[in-house]
Amino acid sequence: MSTTITQAMILSAGKGTRLRPLTLTTPKPLVEVGGQPLIVWHIKALKQAGITDITINVSWLADKLLNAIGDGSQYGVTIHWSIEPEEPLETAGGIKLALATGKLKDQPFILVNGDVWTPFNFAQLSQLQLNHSQAYLLLTDQATHNPTGDFALENGMVKADGTPKYTFAGISVISPRLLDTVKTGETAPLAPLLKQAMQAGLVMGDLLSEAWVDVGTLERLENLNQKLSANK
Repeated sequence: MSTTITQAMILSAGKGTRLRPLTLTTPKPLVEVGGQPLIVWHIKALKQAGITDITINVSWLADKLLNAIGDGSQYGVTIHWSIEPEEPLETAGGIKLALATGKLKDQPFILVNGDVWTPFNFAQLSQLQLNHSQAYLLLTDQATHNPTGDFALENGMVKADGTPKYTFAGISVISPRLLDTVKTGETAPLAPLLKQAMQAGLVMGDLLSEAWVDVGTLERLENLNQKLSANK
């Protein structure tokens, strides 16, 4: 039986408060990076890797995102919209809703934070075997805004403790089993679930070698746009 990963979810429900005033009228995933919306970079990269079944969760300014991206046909993909309440359900809550409503199939999926930029090739994840693990995380040493890092890496396993610590790059492969304890409609973050799974030795990982930016502030957005225009 083929275990190729064929689906992805892009997390796009946040309000992007650190990018205000831009995000008062524009949802963060539609903020322009290198001449196209940030979320379009992800959609095109996933399509290039053969991942055409994409779920996007939305809350803040949802209509603008739906109108801009539509059903995905303009990019050659199928997009399933998972619409959350006015107050987003956080990461785990948003994923659980997408699973419970059938937007995501009950199989491992690639998970991407909508506010990171990287030229990473998602095809590297499509053949990933989680086996008994519940998650695979890509970490980065490029997050100068987070000098203490999040997690350690040891022999291909991600640990909550240890040194050196790296920053979670917002790209992962997740097994639906990781969300078993989350109730549908519950507001729940993903980090505590990941830490619990790490303690049980169920989280694999690697260091991202490609360029990476968390487009979380106006300054980082401006720096990234300057770099991309200089490289044209």
